Amino acid sequence: MKKQKGDEEMFIKDPKGIENESFRIISEEVNMKDLTLFEKLIVTRVIHTTGDTGYKDLVKIHPKAINNAANAMEKGLTIYTDTKMTLSGINSVNFKKLGGQVFNFTHDEDVKQAARERGETRSMVGLEKAFLQNEINFFAIGNAPTALFQLIDLVKKHNKMPSLVVGVPVGFVGAAESKEELIKSNIPYISVRGRKGGSPVAAAIINGLMKIKLGEYDGEIYK
Repeated sequence: MKKQKGDEEMFIKDPKGIENESFRIISEEVNMKDLTLFEKLIVTRVIHTTGDTGYKDLVKIHPKAINNAANAMEKGLTIYTDTKMTLSGINSVNFKKLGGQVFNFTHDEDVKQAARERGETRSMVGLEKAFLQNEINFFAIGNAPTALFQLIDLVKKHNKMPSLVVGVPVGFVGAAESKEELIKSNIPYISVRGRKGGSPVAAAIINGLMKIKLGEYDGEIYK
């Protein structure tokens, strides 16, 4: 990124400076007056990650979502993700401050075998394995609509409510439909309507939630 100074071009080299300038541009280009401060933070993080200002009208946040996430972090942030890509995008410094663990079972041998036997995706079987473990009550699904459908069915079947579901699977088959089912449910969620989403979006939302919990943000940026 460059800034003009007289006849000279000046690169912004400081990472925080680049981030702040990005947020300033987003705040100028996107009207977020209808959002709360914390909702703005989440939406801004998603736009910053994707470069797509259209997410302003696609991100949907359940009224209890942000408070539920903050309460869940009190005991350490224990998350199940449907992909390791989401895991790699989570801010490791802030995650360490909050404690907890991130799980992904799609590559476990018992999951692979059960998926073959049942004729289901590994994402579905891995999600079920995670859901039945009591310490996991925070789910981030950025890739597999089948995992999100499975989660919604398991909540109904077991009457066991997660603290939060970040449900943002991307794609052309089942992605939009699975997210609409989530939004219509009574599960606390942060989601993205339509085909867009993905693991980077899921990670961006989690990173935003961690910053809210830790108070590591500048409220002036998001006005």
